[in-house]
Amino acid sequence: MKTVRIQYFALLREQRGVGQETLATAAATAGELYAELRSRHGFTLPADRLRVAINGEFAPWDASLTDGVELVFIPPVAGG
Repeated sequence: MKTVRIQYFALLREQRGVGQETLATAAATAGELYAELRSRHGFTLPADRLRVAINGEFAPWDASLTDGVELVFIPPVAGG
């Protein structure tokens, strides 16, 4: 198990009801973690509609997670 810190924005923040959380996970990659969170919190956006940043840098979904990392899941932004 590793402990990760997650920040949520826009729709994910609305669906989760908080802007950030710290949790223990066995997920090995960012993609596995998002699948876990989607199941746990009922997120409606599939991973292919999001970007993920790990420790402030955009990362691929198969990026490995280590204890203490900070992740941000970034949903599409509407604008005009």
